[in-house]
Amino acid sequence: QVQLVESGGGLVQAGESLRLSCAASGRTFSSYTMGWFRQAPGKEREFVAAISRSGASTYYADSVKGRFTISRDNAKNTVYLQMNSLKPGDTAIYYCAAAPALPPPPALQFGVRETRSYDYWGQGTQVTVSS
Repeated sequence: QVQLVESGGGLVQAGESLRLSCAASGRTFSSYTMGWFRQAPGKEREFVAAISRSGASTYYADSVKGRFTISRDNAKNTVYLQMNSLKPGDTAIYYCAAAPALPPPPALQFGVRETRSYDYWGQGTQVTVSS
């Protein structure tokens, strides 16, 4: 089992940047596909980005492609989400998630965007972007 703790959220103006971090407990972090999801008030939780176990493959929602970058440091048991050019529509609670059972790339692409693929979730961190 793994525990996930997000940090780095806050209130920023449109066009600014934030970097979210997710620290994982346990010794098997490198065996998990990691993902970021977000949930805005009144909306379903949606996929934002994911990264393969080695970090060699990344996946993004169309709405954030070119603005957000996911990365991981397996030595530090941490996954990051660099968010640039933030928009008011990015306002949400951001959740880190871990998936132990997804296959490696290229098959990874078929389940990486599904919330049901992820077994472990953090408590979330609020990101608010003002216009």
